[in-house]
Amino acid sequence: MKIDTLRFGEIEVEDKLIFDFVMPVIGFDNLSKFVIIDSSKEALFKWLQSVEDPALAFPIISVAGLDYDYSVELTDSVVETLEIENADDLLVMNITSIPQENPHGTTINLLAPLIFNLKNQKAAQIVLSGSGYDISYPMFKKV
Repeated sequence: MKIDTLRFGEIEVEDKLIFDFVMPVIGFDNLSKFVIIDSSKEALFKWLQSVEDPALAFPIISVAGLDYDYSVELTDSVVETLEIENADDLLVMNITSIPQENPHGTTINLLAPLIFNLKNQKAAQIVLSGSGYDISYPMFKKV
């Protein structure tokens, strides 16, 4: 499938790489099809690109490789909705906010991670109620 994007131009994406957000990205209830774009294999950040809106792409990151004390517990309803059978089938990513004028001011939304079921291409953004996580956690420590 070819999709037009504002940021990356026209790209070709295999249908099996398109995720169906059965629980939508917060604030974007009308959009459900997204693809993860790896602009570079070495890059720390990836992009969550809307298939339906060429202008919408979120910078995302996996905090698993970072030195953060972070864990995600899924409710039974999320497990059921995403049809999760095995934790190994999951990818957890977090939306980031990267200020153009100050990239060192980058923050990560730890409160509402993106959960991807790699086995069936279903995805969701969930809110970790009562977790104490921040919606704009500073990625870099101030020096």
